[in-house]
Amino acid sequence: MMESLNNLVFQTRRDILRMVHAVNSGHPGGSLGCVEFFVTLYNEIMQHSNDNISNDIFILSNGHISPVYYSTLARAGYFDIKELSTFRKINSRLQGHPTNHDNLPGVKISSGSLGQGLSVGIGVALSKKLNDDSSLVYVLTGDGELQEGQNWEAFMYASANNVDNIVVTVDYNGQQIDGSTKDVLDIGNLKSKLESFNWKVLEIENGNSLDEVYKTLSEAKNNCMKGKPIVVLMKTIMGNGVDFMMHNHKWHGVAPNDEQLVRALKQNPETLGDY
Repeated sequence: MMESLNNLVFQTRRDILRMVHAVNSGHPGGSLGCVEFFVTLYNEIMQHSNDNISNDIFILSNGHISPVYYSTLARAGYFDIKELSTFRKINSRLQGHPTNHDNLPGVKISSGSLGQGLSVGIGVALSKKLNDDSSLVYVLTGDGELQEGQNWEAFMYASANNVDNIVVTVDYNGQQIDGSTKDVLDIGNLKSKLESFNWKVLEIENGNSLDEVYKTLSEAKNNCMKGKPIVVLMKTIMGNGVDFMMHNHKWHGVAPNDEQLVRALKQNPETLGDY
C-alpha cells in the first residue's frame, strides 16, 4: 500500500509544479506541504464518489492550494488527467480557487474566501445527521486561516451541538503569505485552545509522513460518532519535497521559473506518467 501511495506522492508533486509553472501563477508551497494528506485521504480513508451524497464529503477551506486538490481528483478518476494542463487558463474549470459553477467533478463548494470552510462543513455534517446518514465530513483548513474569527464561532458551535461526524485537519506549517504565523498574528497553543472548546484533538508531528498521516486519520475516523468533533493538528513543511522551497513562506504564491522547475522535477521522479 505505502509503495503505491509514495508513487502517487511523487506524481502529485510533479503535477503541482508543472501546473503553476505553465501559467506562472498559483500556490505551490502549501500544495506541496499537503500532498501526503490528500493522497492518503482520497486513497485510503474516505469513502467518496462524485454522485453519491451519502458518501463521505471533503471540503477544502484554504482553496488557494487548489493544485494539490485538482491533481488528487484527476488521479482519483474524477476527470481526465489531461485537464490539469488547463489550470488557471481562460474558460478552464480549474480556476485558481475551486469553484463548482462549472460542475467540476469532486468539488462540492466554491472556496478560497478564507475562514468559511469549517462553517460549511459543520452545516453539511448536521444535514447528514438529520438525514440519518452515517458518512463523515472532512475539512482541511490552514493555520494562518484560523486568524479569521468565523472559525472560532464554528468551533464553539460544533462542540456545543455534538457534531461528532466531522474531522477537521489543520495544515500547521507555521507559514502564511506575509511570513510566519507567529510574526503575523500568533495563534498560540492550538491544542489547548481547541481542547478548551471541547474538541477531541489529535496530532501529527510529521504531516509529510504517509505512515503518520494514515495512522492518525484512521484514528480520527474511528473516534467519530462518540460525542465530540475531531480536529487533527498536522505539522507540515511548506514546499515539502523541493529543497529550495521548503520552510520558506515566499513560495506561498510564487511559481518556479524554467530552471527551478527542472531542478524541482529532478527531485520528484515520474512514477505514473505526466499529463
